[in-house]
Amino acid sequence: MKAIVIEKFGGPDSLVIKEIPAPEPKTGEVVLKVKAFGVNHAEMHMRKGEWAEWMPVSGIECVGIVAACPGGEFEEGAPVASLMGGLGRTINGSYAEYTRARASNVVPLGPAASELEWHQLAALPESYATAWTCLFRNLNLQNGQKLLIRGATSAFGQAALNLAVEKGAHVIATSRKQERFAYLESLGAERAEIEASNLSERLAERFDAVLDLVGNSTVVDSLKMVRRDGRVCLAGFLGGLAPIQDFNPLLQMASGVHFSFFGSFVFGSPEFPLSGVPLQSVVQMVANKKFKAEPSRVFKFEEISEAHRVMEANEAKGKLVVVV
Repeated sequence: MKAIVIEKFGGPDSLVIKEIPAPEPKTGEVVLKVKAFGVNHAEMHMRKGEWAEWMPVSGIECVGIVAACPGGEFEEGAPVASLMGGLGRTINGSYAEYTRARASNVVPLGPAASELEWHQLAALPESYATAWTCLFRNLNLQNGQKLLIRGATSAFGQAALNLAVEKGAHVIATSRKQERFAYLESLGAERAEIEASNLSERLAERFDAVLDLVGNSTVVDSLKMVRRDGRVCLAGFLGGLAPIQDFNPLLQMASGVHFSFFGSFVFGSPEFPLSGVPLQSVVQMVANKKFKAEPSRVFKFEEISEAHRVMEANEAKGKLVVVV
């Protein structure tokens, strides 16, 4: 089969297409014929040698059809999504014509999947599963609450904005570029603000919840922006992977504020089963045009280097998808 392989650590050109053996089916695992996959920042860091875990075939998510399932968990030919569970980290990932995933990291896309194209479906799994968990588990977001999303123009941020607005939350969104404000407002944000590390000094209001996708460079600032009993969830690193310097909760956290982290790598574990995420409902909402969840750009398999270049140059403006 054809696969995109990290030939060496480096720039986008270090991703090359090679012929490698197709994965063999094993009990407890599912072999998928990959139809399309999303491109993620984690894969960029793996390609550059900046991630602790990586495999020659990258890719942490995909959509496709079941090619083999020895354990009988899924019917052959069923449309499914797969994400995390070591994909691209400890086992070869989704940048290939076929991939093999743990059955616990595969989920049916449901009957509404037939109403969408593969490139549309590929925009959903990782972004929407993670956004849903952050919003409705870590942040316990409720109808009518005020939410700040930092880094809202990212694919993850747009997914969170769509889900939060659909829930009935009042959303303020941030972006580094003012020309993206109108787009965020078209998705349902009540207004947008320029992202900066000192945002708390510009906004006098206090929020019920903050979803921080910029990362360690802004999370201390985010902790200043929630009310008593408010919640902050750190779930992205758009600002880079450098650690928080000299973080002292005694001096830098308000009393009564809840702070949590969520990393999508836990999906499929007993504590975070994928069955707990209503991905089929998300597919149904997209099919019903409840919100706009189209990928910002779609690439061919042979254009993977260009897809990574666009992502690394911050030109993505949303989810990048590759069709196999």
